[in-house]
Amino acid sequence: MMCRYLVTHLMGADLNNIVKCQKLTDDHVQFLIYQILRGLKYIHSADIIHRDLKPSNLAVNEDCELKILDFGLARHTDDEMTGYVATRWYRAPEIMLNWMHYNQTVDIWSVGCIMAELLTGRTLFPGTDHINQLQQIMRLTGTPPAYLINRMPSHEARNYIQSLSYMPKMNFENVFIGANPLAVDLLEKMLVLDTDKRITAAEALAHAYFAQYHDPDDEPVADPYDQSFESRELEIEEWKSLTYEEVISFVPPPLDQEEMES
Repeated sequence: MMCRYLVTHLMGADLNNIVKCQKLTDDHVQFLIYQILRGLKYIHSADIIHRDLKPSNLAVNEDCELKILDFGLARHTDDEMTGYVATRWYRAPEIMLNWMHYNQTVDIWSVGCIMAELLTGRTLFPGTDHINQLQQIMRLTGTPPAYLINRMPSHEARNYIQSLSYMPKMNFENVFIGANPLAVDLLEKMLVLDTDKRITAAEALAHAYFAQYHDPDDEPVADPYDQSFESRELEIEEWKSLTYEEVISFVPPPLDQEEMES
């Protein structure tokens, strides 16, 4: 029998392990968040939403190179979405408010939560349940304005938000004391309740916080993802054959001599 092996890069840890063990410098945070956003720009350009970004789904090697893991909850932007996705602490508010057609900026919200955790060493919104999570979010962002409440498709969600006492938005500089002002500015653009005003991955890459890394020519995009094959009805052997053909058609990029020796 001929065997097939999947070979992946060795990644020694994930961000969850790292943030628990050490305080990261601002340079580390810049490089790590830049890589996440670079990956998201590619994913989002294919019309895919990851939907479960969290520190334990971000692998890091000894050179501080990062890879995004676990696409088990990823969906195409045209799909109708479910509310209970993403780990609660990193879940965008519109998901909890039952918006069934949210967009890629749910991932940006998660990145904002992760970035805040890397800067402070603490979970930004450690909600104990669904309601407490929303309350913790609104203590920072303030309660939604009327125009945003009116856009909520869920009658129950609108009633709940309207029942809350008014909370003003906090000054992010007072929350993230001692952090790089550019990092604080970027966080403020990520952690926005209005999804139409929340920064995109491509826009975030061009933010001044990443000036030393940003290179538009090295931040690729993908072709839109074609998921039409998922509606095809084939026999198991046909799927096996197609999978085999896909594997053998892959041509790995050549390694340079230095990489082979390292």
